[in-house]
Amino acid sequence: MNDQQLLRYARHLLLDAVSIDGQSRLLNARALIIGAGGLGSPVALYLASAGVGRITIVDDDTVDLTNLQRQIAHTNARVGMAKVASAKIAMADINPDIEVSAYQLRADDAWLAAQVPLHDVVIDCTDNFKTRHRINAACVAARKPLVFGAAIQMAGQLSVFDTRIDTAPCYACLFPADQMPEAVSCASMGVFAPLVGIVGSLQASEAIQVLLGRSELVGQLLMVQAQGSEFHRMGLSRNPACPVCGNRHTSAL
Repeated sequence: MNDQQLLRYARHLLLDAVSIDGQSRLLNARALIIGAGGLGSPVALYLASAGVGRITIVDDDTVDLTNLQRQIAHTNARVGMAKVASAKIAMADINPDIEVSAYQLRADDAWLAAQVPLHDVVIDCTDNFKTRHRINAACVAARKPLVFGAAIQMAGQLSVFDTRIDTAPCYACLFPADQMPEAVSCASMGVFAPLVGIVGSLQASEAIQVLLGRSELVGQLLMVQAQGSEFHRMGLSRNPACPVCGNRHTSAL
C-alpha cells in the first residue's frame, strides 16, 4: 500500500480483524453487486469506502424520484440516469482509486455464467425470486460465496450461502424454486427507508468478512424487524436433495 492508502484505510488497519494483510486482500478483491437500488446503494458505497479494489455493479433500471426515499447512492440531480451510472459516480466520489465496472442490463443466465466466476464474492441486492434463483444457481456452479439480502415493509432477511463448505445450504435449500411465494414489491407493499440501509450495510459487512476469509452467517438466516429494532437468528440446514446444490457437494468430495 502507498502512503495515501495507509492514510485512507488507517482505521481499518488498527483492527485485528482487518490489519494490513486484510486490507491488502480487499484491495486485490473483486466483488459483484447485483442490483443498485435500496440494498445495492449501501453495499456499493461501503465496499467502495472499504477499498474493495474491483467492483462490478449491474442493474437495468434508471433513477426515479420514488427511489430517493431510500436509495442513498442516487440524488435528485441524477433522476433519469441509469442507476449503475449514478452509483458509479457516488462510489468514485468516496474512493476514486477503486475500479468500478457498471452494466445497465438485466443479469440473465448467460451473463451470470460469464461474470460470477470472475469475482470473489457476489452480493444479491435484487427484489424478485426468479432473479435470486438465477444468481444462486450461478454461484453454486462457480463455487462462489453469495451474500443474500431482502427487505419489504418493516422486515428484512440476510444470509451467506457458501457452497464451498460441504455442509452449507444454498438459497434454493431455503426457498425451493417450486415453492416460490407470491411476488411482492416495494412499489405495491412499501418499505421502511432505514430498513434497506440496515440490511444493505449488513450485506456489505458480510461481503467484506467473506473477502477477509471469515463469515459467521453461513448456515444462518438473520431476520430483522425494524419496528421494535429486533434481530433474530435461525439455523439453516442443507437439503441433500436440493436440485441446485445437492450434487455439487457430492462431487466436491
